[in-house]
Amino acid sequence: MRAPLVSARVGMLFAIAAGACFYLAFPPIAIGLLAPAGVLLLTISIYRSSLRRGFSLAFLTGLIFFLPLLSWMATPGFDAWVLLTLLCTLWVGLMGIGISIVTRLPGWPIWVACLWVLQEALRGRVPWGGFAWGDLAFAQAGTVLGKYASLMGRPGVTFIAALLGTTLLAAVVAFKSRKRIGGVLWAATFLLILIVGWVTPIGQGTTSTGSVAVAVVQGGTPQLGLSSMDVRREVLGNHVAQTLLLARKVQMGEIAQPAFVLWPENSTDIDPFLDQAAAAEINKAAVAINAPILIGAVVNVPGNPMGIWNMGVVWNPVTGPGARYIKNHPVPFGEYVPLRKELTAILGRFDQIPRDFLAGEQPGLLSIGGVLVGDLICFEVADDEVVNSLVAGGAELITVQTNNATFGGSAQPEQQLEIERLRAIETGRTVVVAATTGVSAFISPSGEVRAAMQQGEVGSLVVPVALTEGRTLSGRMGAAPEFLLSIFGGLAILVGVIMSIRRRSRRTPEHMVGA
Repeated sequence: MRAPLVSARVGMLFAIAAGACFYLAFPPIAIGLLAPAGVLLLTISIYRSSLRRGFSLAFLTGLIFFLPLLSWMATPGFDAWVLLTLLCTLWVGLMGIGISIVTRLPGWPIWVACLWVLQEALRGRVPWGGFAWGDLAFAQAGTVLGKYASLMGRPGVTFIAALLGTTLLAAVVAFKSRKRIGGVLWAATFLLILIVGWVTPIGQGTTSTGSVAVAVVQGGTPQLGLSSMDVRREVLGNHVAQTLLLARKVQMGEIAQPAFVLWPENSTDIDPFLDQAAAAEINKAAVAINAPILIGAVVNVPGNPMGIWNMGVVWNPVTGPGARYIKNHPVPFGEYVPLRKELTAILGRFDQIPRDFLAGEQPGLLSIGGVLVGDLICFEVADDEVVNSLVAGGAELITVQTNNATFGGSAQPEQQLEIERLRAIETGRTVVVAATTGVSAFISPSGEVRAAMQQGEVGSLVVPVALTEGRTLSGRMGAAPEFLLSIFGGLAILVGVIMSIRRRSRRTPEHMVGA
């Protein structure tokens, strides 16, 4: 059996370097192609190693990666930052065990890439709906690999990014072992990945159905951090004021009349269905701009005093509140507390979240100003299932309502923007983002940011955006790529374990005879 490529001590250095590469692939540095380099370095460190070494070095890589990547989670609490980091890191460590097994199999570069897909699939779902952040794909919107999103979706981009690293390593290993044919094949695969990514057109299967002018309002909050929404009426007033200012510019002919206006998540933390003053302010803004406003509201659940909804509500200037979307995927510990009774006894500050946000069941398909809009709220941009449901339902463009004020001044808004760029490529749709404090943006179906308001800015933007119908290949396949690649990864581990058991059983009689 071939030994590991490097010693345990050198492997530790490679594992640390891999974690650094993964972190640097994401904002604020954002050198996306360092992600495949990280895969290469991690695979070198645990190639055909023991299971213990595979876990420990991959865990080290995950720690080096996620600890700085998720540093913005220190705002809600140091313990939240550490616990979330450890949870994400645990999945990487478990993947390391799998890599140490499958690198003993023929075709191991493919199986390692499949394990990356499997790891992200599990981390994005378990436990409590998971936390899909830091996926390899989410660093690739600005690279040649990002185009694969329109073919294979987010899981496919992760697979390709990992495969780029493993095929390069496989080519080097084969040439060093004087297996020239294998080396040539893996090197050719490496080049083919880059060439296909380079020439792949974006948006195949979709067609433009015209364009409309859409307005985004970024009203700002009085402060950042945990207290950013404390003065709720002032936050609402900021968004009303910026909309009134926009209306004056439209009336003066300085800016085109928008078909609708997009406000961010939490633009009114005051329930407009119960508070007449809040409803009157929103209505004043809608009448002034003479267009529907998709507001972001926190709404009480009727008949459930302990439940609230995170909701997008279409506010018509004539008829008032109409179609609405309830966030499908609330964030654990941010919007609701799993195991509330048990955890509050340990971490008393969960009392600061006295009520739980309840999940909606219908996709965010809303007819606004004659446009079928697919609405997402904040971290839902990282949820494949929620995004896919919008495209399957015929959304002509995608809106994202988000409140990043808690994490203002950190890299979190830029990290989220990269996810939104990948979703634009994946769906072949324009993505329009409204954030309370930034980053608000208009993203073309090619993933290009056409206009944006950065962190700390207040104001509005009106941009003509393309409407799209039809589905990319990724949209038509839905969850199939992730399912199949994950199954292949799991089967590779199973085959590797069976082969290892057989090898041991063949050696056992010899030891018995010697005894």
